[in-house]
Amino acid sequence: MLRKTLVTVVVLAATAAMVTPAFGQSLGGSKSSLNRQNQQARAHDFTFLRDGTHVNTFVVAGLLVRLPGNSNYQLNAVSYPYARPEVKLFVERLSAQFRGACGEPLVVTSLTRPQNGQPRNASTRSVHPTGMALDIRRHNTPSCRTWLEHVLLSLEARKVLEVSLEHRPPHYHVALFPDPYRQYVVRLAGATAASTPRTPATRTAATGTYVVSRGETLWRIARKHGTTPAAIKAANDLRGTTIYPGQELRIPAVR
Repeated sequence: MLRKTLVTVVVLAATAAMVTPAFGQSLGGSKSSLNRQNQQARAHDFTFLRDGTHVNTFVVAGLLVRLPGNSNYQLNAVSYPYARPEVKLFVERLSAQFRGACGEPLVVTSLTRPQNGQPRNASTRSVHPTGMALDIRRHNTPSCRTWLEHVLLSLEARKVLEVSLEHRPPHYHVALFPDPYRQYVVRLAGATAASTPRTPATRTAATGTYVVSRGETLWRIARKHGTTPAAIKAANDLRGTTIYPGQELRIPAVR
């Protein structure tokens, strides 16, 4: 019965990218996988953070956000509970689906890890110092492991992340590709909206405009202006969270 339930959840969880993994795809990790992770870090113009002070600078600037944990996911022995906004979105979505499938919270064991905090066995090319990577504990229940591995490999096949299984200690290393993942979520949201009757949206009164700079996210802009991403989306009739350099946004009034 448990196996049947898990299979049902996998089929229904369209937001988990249920596609068949590519032939030969595995969790073994490789030099080419590291190359792809570093190429994405460069494409996003991400900085490799040196130490805790450097991490805090990025937190204050809004480039890294806090992952506080909730009923769907827990942090265990995480030195710096911060990551790129898209990593937080990924964890929140994945953990909700994981809890629905397995009845237990997902356990995150590492997020942003500065260069001076890397373990001895870490690769010198690790992207943990950029805030785009996380580690997830390997679950003890075989059916839950199968579910999670299938989802992660499916997302890797979508080219929105790279995943490998590490053994000391056992965990999944995930390097998320922020822009591709955000675009993927927007496409999913669009597909869902297209199949759901829409009700007229109430536009929030705007107090001014803001021109998006390179590398900015809706989360960062909302934080800067003391509002929320949802309020900005409503004020600009945005269906997703994708924004572009040079785009002019109406900033809603704070109520």
